[in-house]
Amino acid sequence: MSVTFLRWGCEELSLLMSYETAGPMSLLAAGEAATLPDPSREPGACDRLARAALPLVEIQTAGSGRLGTSGKRHVDGAASLALRYAGHFEDAGRSKDGRETRTLRVLLADDATGLRVTAAYTLCEGTPVLWAEALVENTGDRSVTLEYVSSFVLSNLARHLPPGTRWEDGLYLWTAANPWGGEFRWSRAILAQHGLHDVGMVAYGQTGSKNRIALTNTGSWSSSEHLPMGCLEDASTGRALMWQIEHNGSWHAELGDRFDDVYLALSGPTDREHQWRRRLAPSEAFRTVPVAVALVPTGGCEAALGALTRHRRAVRRPHPDHQGLPVVFNDFMNCLMGEPTTKALLPLVDAAAEAGAEIFCIDAGWYDDEPPGTVGPGGVPGWWDSVGAWEESATRFPGGLGEVLDRIRSAGMVPGLWLEPEVVGVRSPVASSLPDEAFFRRDGVRLVEWGRHQFDLRHPAARSHLDAVVDRLVDDYGVGYLKLDYNIDIGAGTDGGDSPGDGLLGHNRAYLGWLDGVLDRHPGLVLESCAAGGSRTDHAILSRLPIHSVTDQQDFRLLPAIAAAAPTAVTPEQGAIWAYPLPGHDVAELGTVLVSALLGRVHLSGRLDLLSPEQSSVVRRALEAYKSYRHLLPGTRPSWPLGLPGWRDGWAALALTTHHGSTLLALWRRDGAPETMAVPLPGLAEDAAPYVLFTAGPRPQYTWNGRERTLRVTLPAERSALLLAFGPTPLR
Repeated sequence: MSVTFLRWGCEELSLLMSYETAGPMSLLAAGEAATLPDPSREPGACDRLARAALPLVEIQTAGSGRLGTSGKRHVDGAASLALRYAGHFEDAGRSKDGRETRTLRVLLADDATGLRVTAAYTLCEGTPVLWAEALVENTGDRSVTLEYVSSFVLSNLARHLPPGTRWEDGLYLWTAANPWGGEFRWSRAILAQHGLHDVGMVAYGQTGSKNRIALTNTGSWSSSEHLPMGCLEDASTGRALMWQIEHNGSWHAELGDRFDDVYLALSGPTDREHQWRRRLAPSEAFRTVPVAVALVPTGGCEAALGALTRHRRAVRRPHPDHQGLPVVFNDFMNCLMGEPTTKALLPLVDAAAEAGAEIFCIDAGWYDDEPPGTVGPGGVPGWWDSVGAWEESATRFPGGLGEVLDRIRSAGMVPGLWLEPEVVGVRSPVASSLPDEAFFRRDGVRLVEWGRHQFDLRHPAARSHLDAVVDRLVDDYGVGYLKLDYNIDIGAGTDGGDSPGDGLLGHNRAYLGWLDGVLDRHPGLVLESCAAGGSRTDHAILSRLPIHSVTDQQDFRLLPAIAAAAPTAVTPEQGAIWAYPLPGHDVAELGTVLVSALLGRVHLSGRLDLLSPEQSSVVRRALEAYKSYRHLLPGTRPSWPLGLPGWRDGWAALALTTHHGSTLLALWRRDGAPETMAVPLPGLAEDAAPYVLFTAGPRPQYTWNGRERTLRVTLPAERSALLLAFGPTPLR
């Protein structure tokens, strides 16, 4: 039986596929030069490659299940095995940043059921990242119920391991736990330590262990437990595959063994994990959530992260905020904490303007008519379960909210407001004014989570209400910045679809469409993404909104581990870190507070109005330094000279390298850490000349060993930090 091969791609990344008349089309390999093994050098390798390969798209339906295996794995679906190659074509286009793109669309069909599948793969010029999704259509005369559809599947991931190396020991998996207040907790372990072992059953006619390593998220917080990312790394060569699932709801990633090799399957919601099923009537179609996969031959996880950073910039919606990077003051964190009033805000407006802020955002509470200090359910402010109308409070602003907004504008800053648009408090008049169908329901009962209902943005009444709110705040108040928060996770889904999970997916996509509509009407409006800190750190949101709040961490001593790791998931020019100077901070501690924000977006807060003249001077000096180089951040590549930071590491480091070869380096010395640290910087030139951009407290000492490419740094005080630059003065 003859086999036909299809090789497609570019210099940075290519795909090798195969198909035959009696079998499904398979993706055999992907990488910088995906080719068949040389039979003379690797006898039997081609057969092993073909045996372990999986269909381009894995599909499981209610009436067909899986063949040849069981358990919880999402491979070997009978529906996908029945698909046959039906053609392919290529499209050309451009990314949102103007680079050339190529898209391969492979057509698959099952004439017996009428299922038609289009697997789409897109490459962007100069980036070894594959963007993938699949479209499933029912061209038959009977309904088909989908239970699983992959966005991307790739097997043979152990094929490049050195001879004699077991995949369970030679492949490392990076994952990122993402707890609230402790975001971006990356860890690395071999597959055996994750519980996936070669159990030897292939020799007895089985496919493998039937086990898997599964990362999954259920609900409307897309990253509340783990980032929708991971990386598989061959430590012997530095070859790495990193993925991100670009979805703002439920998702699933799994690694498993199959015929003595390893596969990866990525998807949105599934039946087994997320209560998702989709019934396709004749002529209906379903599109998977998109995923991005970076494949690099050397450099490991860090090189793959660099490739994903380029991809994120290429596919996001353009916005002037990406280049301007204005300093934002927000009155919440370690400041008013949801209790704004005219009396409390006016001194902060003056202090923020004097410090150098360019946007002033009034955070939660500006709509609250209850007495300040009222406590709601679970210790939150009293307004928690009454939000939804988003009308200014007359008691908090006796002269009107406009008085404060005018003061912000007269101080040379853009006014902003906090919103939590997707929720309506159970005590809000909006809850009774809109139909039940405008909210999440289960079995017809409106859902309640922590005193709130959840809008279902598929419903026109929900969208119309939110459009009216945003347009009123922009048109009537002149607001130029809206912080969009989201503080509940509503669970698996809602009525109004083929399953609860299908309802949630529909809402997730409607929310993205609503964001697009807001920005289409108000292209200069800056929308900030926030969800209980970093609980919705996904590229579906980040590809639309220009700034993202990465954490709610209130302890400045813990922020460095978050700030240093944030560029793994968010481009530096989008990742906003709190900087909250307080009167009780000594000068060295102020350095830590401020440096944590200086290689991203500065979210200034704290009690600027209560600082001493010396403390205020430190804040001004930090922001002046930031404004001298912030124009470079949109083109930087992140790296981690001391490795991705552990939660309790004594030292942390983040480096950003610019297009022009300059490097910005932030260093933090934390509690209990030694005074001196050697920082390897192998990418710098032997004659590199470091200089200080910002520090505070006891004077740091540093020496550059060009021959060893190592910087030796001494920070005399614990809880202190240093921001250095390597390159021309001033930076360009």
